[in-house]
Parts: sequence; C-alpha cells; structure tokens
Amino acid sequence: MTSELFSPLHLRSGHVLKNRIAKAAMEENMAGDGQLPDRRLLSLYRRWAAGGAGLLITGNVMVHAEALTGPGGVVLDENAPLRPFREWAEAGRSGGGAVWMQINHPGRQVASGMPGVVWGPSDVGVDLGRHSGRFGRPTAMTPARIDATVTRFAATAHRAEEAGFDGVEVHAAHGYLLSQFLSPLVNKRTDRWGGPLENRARMLLDVVRAVRAAVSPSFAVAVKLNSADFQRGGFDADDARRVIGMLEPLGVDLVELSGGSYESPAMTGRSADTRTQAREAYFLDLAEDLVKTSPLPLMLTGGITRRATAERVLDSGVAAVGMGTALAVTPDLPDRWRNHREADRQMAPVAWSDKALASAAGMARVRHQMGRIARGNDARPRIHPAYTLLSEQWKQRGALRRYRAWLAASRGAGTA
Repeated sequence: MTSELFSPLHLRSGHVLKNRIAKAAMEENMAGDGQLPDRRLLSLYRRWAAGGAGLLITGNVMVHAEALTGPGGVVLDENAPLRPFREWAEAGRSGGGAVWMQINHPGRQVASGMPGVVWGPSDVGVDLGRHSGRFGRPTAMTPARIDATVTRFAATAHRAEEAGFDGVEVHAAHGYLLSQFLSPLVNKRTDRWGGPLENRARMLLDVVRAVRAAVSPSFAVAVKLNSADFQRGGFDADDARRVIGMLEPLGVDLVELSGGSYESPAMTGRSADTRTQAREAYFLDLAEDLVKTSPLPLMLTGGITRRATAERVLDSGVAAVGMGTALAVTPDLPDRWRNHREADRQMAPVAWSDKALASAAGMARVRHQMGRIARGNDARPRIHPAYTLLSEQWKQRGALRRYRAWLAASRGAGTA
C-alpha cells in the first residue's frame, strides 16, 4: 500500500509536487562573490535533489542588498546576474522535484557590525538579554521604505521565475521583517500598518499581492507563517488562523507553518514557552487546530525526523511535511523512507542552559553539516556545537570583508 507521503500534491496554480515531502528552508550562509550562489550551493542542492524530496525550498534569498542577516547571504535584486540563479534552479530540479526560492527581508534581525540598514516596523530592538548586542538597533520604516520593500519582493519573485525556479515562498515567520509587522510586541505603529491585526498584516498582504501580480499564474506562491511566536502577548494561533484566511483570496498555493524567533527559538525546539517542548513535530498540536479551518493547504515544519511522525502529520490533515535538520544530516531520507528505512543517525538538540547561545550554536552546527554535504562528504552529527559556532564566527569575518567591499563598490555603503 502506497503511503500518502508519496502521493502527488496538486496546488491551485496548477503546480504539482511529486510527493508530500519538502526540504524546508535553512540559511546556508554560502554566498560566493557578489552575494551570488556558487558551486557549493549547486553541489548541495544536487545532493538534496537526488534524495527524493518532492520539493526543495532554498534558504532565504534577500530582496534588499543593504539588508542581510549576515555576510554570507545570497541576494537576488534587479542588479544581480541571473546565470548563477539559473544554475541553482537546474541543480534543484535535477532529481525531478520542484524547487522554490524563499524570499526574505531580515528587518531588525541584522547582525551588529553589518553595513547597510537595520529596519523594522518600530525602533524596538531584538531582546536577547546579555546577547542583545548581537543585533543592530532598528530604525522605524517610513511609508516610502515600506512601499519600496514591497516592490523589492515582487522584483525578486519575477527574477526567480525568469531563472527557472518553480515558485517562491514569502518568509513571514521566525521574527524577520514581515513577521515583525505581524507581532504586536514589535509593531508599535499607530498608522495604517499598526494596531489591529488587519493593519499589522497589511505589509504581508501587499507583498503577496505584488508577488502574485509579478509572476505567471502557474508559478507557485507560498507563505511561511508562524503558528505562534511563543511570546506572551505576541502573534498567536488565533492570529495565524485569521491571517491564513486573509491570504486565501490572494492566490497563495500553500502556507508553511513554523514558529518562534531569535527571542523565542521554538523552530529549534527551544522556545521560551514550554507548551512546545516536544521531541518531534514541535508545532503539530497547533497545526491540528489550524487545519480544521484553513482554506489553504498547510505544510508543517519543525522537528520531524521519522517516517511515522511524518505520516502522523499527514493524518492530521496537513498536506505536506517539511524537514530541515533531518535532511542536513541525511540528504536521501525521502528515498530511505520510500524503501522503509530510517536515518542511520540524528543530531541531538543543543541543550545548553543559555537558550539564545544554544540556538545560535545549533544553527551553526546545521550549517556545518550542509557544508560537508556540499563538499561531497557525509554529515558529522556528533561534532561539538561550540566548535561549529567558533568556526563559523571565524569564517564570517572574511565573508564580512568581502560583503563590505562588494556593497561599497556596487551600491554605496549605507544606501537605503
């Protein structure tokens, strides 16, 4: 009997995914010269494409060259050459699955010391206690900057289609810019973008409308949305339910549910809210509630590592399962599941008491595994997280020098 995991998923745009397993977005931190995809990303995505997933979603591609989470970010704007992106799309599609580009603006979640801009809906900084200095202090966006950013999202989506990607996913989760506008804890505006949820959702809805208008009807458009922020008084499951309803008339194909932010890293299994402490499928309880009323197909990401868990997610009514860390360790896991095999190894969460530092180390360790896969090696899930964190910080220094030089030459440092 064929599992529903390996049945096709038909989306409203006419796009068809060959199965219900997706490689969820993970920030690869592998931009080459000019903030462009290079051979490492091509190699990495060929490995994933050969592994059997029906969909690969790239790590977040930045829509604004002056606003990156870190110096290793890929940028696709009006000035970027398309050839490297065409090669990336070809690599992602080489196994017969689809490849979508996740498009994003970091807003206030920009590392301190980065050139360029740090924007947010308000001037509320990231609160990580003694680690708050890791991020720059944001400036509240003007209406003109909001409108320009909406245009940037649409331009990136249009160019992604030109490059051969099958769709885009608008990132409105994990505390990035669009998620910041949705959050009443971060969005303190009193104009048409602040206050009630209808206003806080305005920028996301405008972005989706602009993206849908900039691409062809058969090009997939998805949104990544927090099921909740897991902060008291923040964006919650009821808000998520209402936003999904707002997205339905706009031509959205799929909503991916995740959760958390740097301040409450539920996406790594370490939220500030103990309601999500679970070994697998962190957000399944919330998804089971949201799927009852959702007019759009939902995809659930977060902590899924075993086939039985993935099938339980689909049994709840969720349309697709997304995996990140599991595929960073075992890139052929979908094919293993098809052959009734599981992963040989898994990567345990970083259990340090300092949640902010544990989250950073955990993400660095995942990126280390992606780097190994890109070089044609197997993952090393038992590597010490402190080593990967320190190693990444050292590499970031060189990447920052290259990014500064490129930005100064191509845009002018600090331009808006």
